[in-house]
Amino acid sequence: MSQSDYVLEMKHISKEFPGVKALDDVTLRVRPGTVHALMGENGAGKSTLMKCLFGIYKPDSGEIVLSGERVAFASSKDALMHGISMIHQELHPVPFRSVMENIWLGRFPVRKIGPFPFVDENKMVRDTEKLFADLGMEMNPYEIVRNLSVSKVQSLEIAKAVSYQSKVIVMDEPTSSLTGNEVEQLFSIIRELKSRGVSIIYISHKMEEILRISDDVTIMRDGRLIGTWPAAELTTDLIISRMVGRDLTQRFPQKSSTPGDVVLKVEGLTSAFAHSFQDVSFELRRGEILGVGGLVGAQRTELIEALFGLRQIASGRIVLHGKEVRIRSPKEAKKHKMALLTEERRVTGIIPVLPVLENTVVANLAKYQTRYLLLHERRRREDVSQSIDMLRVKTPSMKTLIKNLSGGNQQKVLLARWLLTEPDILLLDEPTRGVDVGAKYEIYSIIADLARQGKSIVMISSEMPELLGMSDRIMVMCEGRLSGVIAGADATEEEIMRLATKHLV
Repeated sequence: MSQSDYVLEMKHISKEFPGVKALDDVTLRVRPGTVHALMGENGAGKSTLMKCLFGIYKPDSGEIVLSGERVAFASSKDALMHGISMIHQELHPVPFRSVMENIWLGRFPVRKIGPFPFVDENKMVRDTEKLFADLGMEMNPYEIVRNLSVSKVQSLEIAKAVSYQSKVIVMDEPTSSLTGNEVEQLFSIIRELKSRGVSIIYISHKMEEILRISDDVTIMRDGRLIGTWPAAELTTDLIISRMVGRDLTQRFPQKSSTPGDVVLKVEGLTSAFAHSFQDVSFELRRGEILGVGGLVGAQRTELIEALFGLRQIASGRIVLHGKEVRIRSPKEAKKHKMALLTEERRVTGIIPVLPVLENTVVANLAKYQTRYLLLHERRRREDVSQSIDMLRVKTPSMKTLIKNLSGGNQQKVLLARWLLTEPDILLLDEPTRGVDVGAKYEIYSIIADLARQGKSIVMISSEMPELLGMSDRIMVMCEGRLSGVIAGADATEEEIMRLATKHLV
């Protein structure tokens, strides 16, 4: 192809951080009006490459050519002004401002009254409504963003990116928090953008999506380019083998644990808040993986946060090892040998400005206190070193800032954090969200090993294959109510979906 055939070329990009070669001579070429999937395991360099494009990082070498002209963006604002938008996986809107203020932040329309400039709110409303109409979105411009669901915030970010009249839009895991209908709406928006000549760089670990929506696929591994292929020439197995450098014949480890006695019994649990979970009852056995399925808004996260003392309960009983308990705080939950891996690791999990060492031990600091209330450094380092080895965390050292690790390795550090508290019950909320296929298998293996050791696990997942492949039983919720419980061996995607929509009106 000639140069004019590409809207964007990133040529021979390299980027190095202390102890890590993040990008090594990577070239990416994107055609106008196409969806170009960028794939690779966590740590492959995808996000670093996109941050180089978006002006967040400055490449050590290489060049970026946009619409035939060489560019070097000094900042994200510079990239936006040149027609490059990026929708990050972790959404960070301004929560206490309105939808339209978030969209036009930093570029509010202005009108003058005499010599004084004022924000032209009427124009802002008109522009916002036209933007939503063009994209087929329904949203109130005056709605405060903190009141929106995660899926609505995702739609807001897409609208904001489109509002810049972008030539290239980077979408990083755009469907990670969307329901099936919302995914279809997103794909409809993408098709509309393609028809306008806009190019989409689409980062996702969901193979079915990639094969369905993409025109071209670029695969990276360990900071290097493996190659670019037309999507029509690829299959799921081919993509996986090129991503991980080996055939991944098993997506899930073999089940070998046998659930034992009941360790946790929940009876008629009802939230203290309206429109949340109500009258939920279930049992959890020793060595069991109890999957929890349901659509966005089913109140699965709220339920396990209540079990961990993060949310108030209006009524119901929690019976632990045959004895009724009241858990009013995470501190009390920890005393009862419970652990919670939260859904949003960057928001409520990792402490990004601290190293791996501190992130691993932070939930268990009392264990390392000396009688003088100082921390026993050698014991901390020994435990963290063992955790890194046991969970196969890829990190240059335990002094490395956790924000510099891949998503999969961050998730392993969070698992290590809670395992150091020696829990009997682990509550795992979307444990593999935003994690690549290779790291997913490693996390699945860790979860299966914990079940074999007699740990009891409640695992929320929005991925059907994950629920079916990992669970001994699957509990399905809808609109805050328990719809049913299915034996893992008897479960099907159709039955889970039937139960997940049972109470919808």
